Amino acid sequence: MNPADIIRQVLQETFKPTHLDMIDESYKHAGHAGARDGGGHFIVSITAEAFTGLSRVQKHRLVNEATRHLFGEVIHALSIQAKGPNE
Repeated sequence: MNPADIIRQVLQETFKPTHLDMIDESYKHAGHAGARDGGGHFIVSITAEAFTGLSRVQKHRLVNEATRHLFGEVIHALSIQAKGPNE
């Protein structure tokens, strides 16, 4: 399973999103310290009921907590665009 698929699986299982899009931008960071260590650069756009009524910081914290175990080996940088269904 590639890194984007691993992240997608974790987010699917954790949040049951109505929308989930992953972009792997690791190629833009070739030679970067994080790329050398194996972690990739990703953008995630996610819409889920779990984010309803939360601040931007709270949404980011939830995503970071769900993916924490992936940082280092799978993820070096993660850009998050999270929203509730009615946003």
